[in-house]
Amino acid sequence: MSGDAAEMDMSAFNTQLIEEFRANGGKVGGMFAGAPLLLLTTTGAKSGQPRTAPLVYTIDDGKWVIIASKGGAPTHPDWFHNLRAHPDVTIEVGTDTFSVRASIPEGDERQRLYDQMAAQMPNFAEYQRNTTRQIPIVLLERAG
Repeated sequence: MSGDAAEMDMSAFNTQLIEEFRANGGKVGGMFAGAPLLLLTTTGAKSGQPRTAPLVYTIDDGKWVIIASKGGAPTHPDWFHNLRAHPDVTIEVGTDTFSVRASIPEGDERQRLYDQMAAQMPNFAEYQRNTTRQIPIVLLERAG
């Protein structure tokens, strides 16, 4: 499958997952059944348009932790570029929607959070092994 076809398939998959999430109060079936899932809505860095991505998360000290893994691809996901340009974002968790501020931990803190998430979801350890880039961690803290 070409890169464009793979991205279109992933886009269609994400759209379906987002619709299922919103229709079922944050619950989904399939490969993400039972996984802690949130919807992240960023502002497009270039387009200025809202962009929503479904992401698994963990909680650390009252903050949501997400990983910009893109399945171990060589580039960061679009939502990560958007978030760096506009760190004030919205998340949906279950039936709640609220504003959060994103920060990107570095060094030991990044490693601690990555290891913690990989311990709960081993795919993330594999994603880091599959790429030469350091996969970023993002912390989301409720605004206000």
